[in-house]
Amino acid sequence: MPWRWLLSVTTLGFVALAALSFARPPVAAAKPSPPAETAAGDPQLVDLAGYKDLVAKYHGKGLLVTFWATWCEPCREEYPMIVALSKEYGPQGLAVVGVSLDEDADLGLVRQFLDKARPGFPNYRQRPGIDADAFYQGVNPDWRGTMPQTDFYGRDGHLARYFVGQKSKDVFVQAIRLILLTGNSENRSGAPLPAGN
Repeated sequence: MPWRWLLSVTTLGFVALAALSFARPPVAAAKPSPPAETAAGDPQLVDLAGYKDLVAKYHGKGLLVTFWATWCEPCREEYPMIVALSKEYGPQGLAVVGVSLDEDADLGLVRQFLDKARPGFPNYRQRPGIDADAFYQGVNPDWRGTMPQTDFYGRDGHLARYFVGQKSKDVFVQAIRLILLTGNSENRSGAPLPAGN
């Protein structure tokens, strides 16, 4: 009978050990998942200082920055053209960057939009909670938040042209050629180009 008692105790010990092993979460599951805003592939958050650093990073190239949002229909309509222009003029020295003005609540829509558009250039997102008006003014003193907004920087890093509202491909090409060919901001009137057809 002692061997039955020993067998019962041993069996209970194995059952208890197995129960404890299954009750503990695996080590990998114990790590918290990253917040939604830092998930792989999401646009990096940018404030005004970060934006200025971003523009400085492209010094020596012509830079087109498009400010867009998923809730802005003209932005969504214009974006594929900007993607095509990026591919066409990239080999000539044009850099393109997108900045989404979407809120955290629209991050899922931003992911879907970028996944569908496959821009091939970096996109950022305005940091939530910052003073939006100060951001607009810091980017371009004449910008009041109307979208789409497109800024063109000469190779010297200065704002050469900007557009407020949706424009035609021909108007974009004219501005791109200006920043690529002249390589400076001699024509810095800051006035928006006339609406294209």
